[in-house]
Amino acid sequence: MVMGFRLKIFSLLLGALYVAGGALFVVNSAMAENGQTDTRSAQCLDCHAASSNVAVHSIDNTVHRDLAGGGNASCTACHGDSQGHLGAPTSAAPDVSFGPRWPADADTRSASCQSCHEKSDQVFWSGSEHQQENLSCDSCHNLHRQRDLDTTGLESQQVCLNCHQQVRAELRLPSRHPIAEGKTTCTDCHNPHGGLGDADLHQVSLNDNCFSCHQEKRGPFLWEHPPVAEDCSLCHRPHGSVNDRLLIARGPALCQQCHAAAFHPSVPYGSEGLPSGSSNQNLLGKNCLNCHSQPHGSNHPSGARLTR
Repeated sequence: MVMGFRLKIFSLLLGALYVAGGALFVVNSAMAENGQTDTRSAQCLDCHAASSNVAVHSIDNTVHRDLAGGGNASCTACHGDSQGHLGAPTSAAPDVSFGPRWPADADTRSASCQSCHEKSDQVFWSGSEHQQENLSCDSCHNLHRQRDLDTTGLESQQVCLNCHQQVRAELRLPSRHPIAEGKTTCTDCHNPHGGLGDADLHQVSLNDNCFSCHQEKRGPFLWEHPPVAEDCSLCHRPHGSVNDRLLIARGPALCQQCHAAAFHPSVPYGSEGLPSGSSNQNLLGKNCLNCHSQPHGSNHPSGARLTR
């Protein structure tokens, strides 16, 4: 009789364990569908509900909503498991916090992004000028907002110009690249994630960067103009200038910075050549380019002086 009673108790315990195991399986299956793995992880959306934090849930309109299968797992894909934050959400930060409260250091925030974004243009980020200035990916991008993810439109120019104030001023000068008009962008010339050349240019040299658009200036020419082959910035300012054609000075002053030898007509001209004095036709002609119209080089058989 005692043995029969013990068997009944044992059977009841087994049944209870079976039911509990089945319930746990159902819970784990439901969590797995939501990208969760156990009861102590990825409970972000329990607190960050759509009614409590709209800014967080704007990520649902971006490509990041489906990271790691979507749901809570998309949060931990960037912010880490954050067990400390799960246990004390009001006093402990997530493993990787992008702020404004408890922001992690810049390298930690960028490393979270680079776990996915480590190819193409992003490969030069380590050691880039922006990285050395202690900036991080979220300094320019907001992964919860779709419109900030793409840095190719007018809005992206404002992101650059918020820091590069001198360039902002140069883009308002009379002669400029049409960046303010939206015809070109900062990223047409620069890779904000880093580059092999100066100023994070896409190409290794400044000239190659310019020639990617101004292909007619590349040459080779029968008659070369050495400064052109050396560096475009010897004569031009890339962002804007008070002089025509982005020149750093107006002719003949620009040309005479190099062509100062005593031979036609490369001698300095001053105010004494203005009409109030004895007029000088070379000064009144205003510009060497009136005759030397091919300053980048010439393929004409008689173009040794770059006049045709």
